[in-house]
Amino acid sequence: MSRDDEPPPARRRFLAQGAAAAAAALAGGPARAEEAAPPAVPEWMKIPGADVGSQTYGRPSRFEDGVIRNVPQGLKQYISASSRTPLQDLDGILTPNGLFYERHHGGIPDIDPARHRLMIHGLVETPLILTMEDIRRFPSESHIYFLECSGNPGFEAIKGRTASDLVGLVSCAEWTGVRLATVLAEAGLKPDARWIVAKGADAAALTRSIPIAKCLDDALLVYSQNGERLRPQQGYPLRVLLPGYEGNMSVKWLRRLNVTAEPAYSREETSKYTDLMPDGTARQFTFVMEAKSIITRPSGTQRIVPGFREITGLAWSGRGRIRGVQVSTDGGASWRDAVLQEPVLNRALTRFRLPWHWDGTPTTIASRAIDETGYVQPSFDALTAVRGLKSFYHNNAVVPWRIGPDGEVTNGYA
Repeated sequence: MSRDDEPPPARRRFLAQGAAAAAAALAGGPARAEEAAPPAVPEWMKIPGADVGSQTYGRPSRFEDGVIRNVPQGLKQYISASSRTPLQDLDGILTPNGLFYERHHGGIPDIDPARHRLMIHGLVETPLILTMEDIRRFPSESHIYFLECSGNPGFEAIKGRTASDLVGLVSCAEWTGVRLATVLAEAGLKPDARWIVAKGADAAALTRSIPIAKCLDDALLVYSQNGERLRPQQGYPLRVLLPGYEGNMSVKWLRRLNVTAEPAYSREETSKYTDLMPDGTARQFTFVMEAKSIITRPSGTQRIVPGFREITGLAWSGRGRIRGVQVSTDGGASWRDAVLQEPVLNRALTRFRLPWHWDGTPTTIASRAIDETGYVQPSFDALTAVRGLKSFYHNNAVVPWRIGPDGEVTNGYA
């Protein structure tokens, strides 16, 4: 290797540390490492493993049983509540179905798909009542989109310990279904159709109004997620999916689409899911989720040691693709461009990465996303200067992580 081909100092130290660890194992390191590391033969090589078909529905390794949804403790009730995706424990951009975040308003219904119906009525030429079999006869499409709760997090809820605590109400999946526009064409819209009021079949009969323009654009009637049928927690057997819009609008357990000239002004778009402004007014119908990002490694409750490591995280925007992510490792004094992992998709989570050498000095790290419209994710101070602190929804501020002298990573807001 020529001198020009030599790895940088941080990389050389990283490789040297790895070689030293291997040498220690060979020389007789800790007992468990000595038992498993080459040239020793570990116990799992000495007997046959489990039979094919021993799990008819595959499950993660028992050594990964700590990677679970983050369920808040001590709530008064769990019928109307949420659970969060463990973002800090995941790689890539797709969220496994079993870890996809949940938000319910009246519990999770147990729906027989053979008895489920979707009614389309109101300002249409031909009212329809469709079975699941009817819906699956329409041409299908699959797209990767993120889904995010608009309260992710609330303005007063920025004290969480982990990435999941802070922004775990976001997940990303490949969704399969039929374009809503295709089904509406079958019904035939009347000229004064301006909104569609969607209602779910849960005990809360959750109801949201959707602008007709969105319904005719990229809205989907979804019946599968990541290649399998929707889980009950995600709206089985049918939900509407509105890419880039706040998650509450992607109504689950969908049973009714009422085409109207006006919005319904339901509970979920008047007393809830509106943005309280500093002057006491409420901003209504703020559907789009703005650009956001978070570093997931290293992040809260994790601990690092001096030397080379990769900073990685996720970025997303309801307005389109992520154009760039900038990372600061000095408390915002300077910013560097991270590498975006392909594919960079429209309205999907985007993984970013930045190589970094930590010298052991306490510091604060953070990321900020830039989407294809040129919008830059704001700091919390910049956002609250405009929005104030009375609001709960649509907080997309930069999330800082503080790294202490012992390498412990904690919430930079605390």
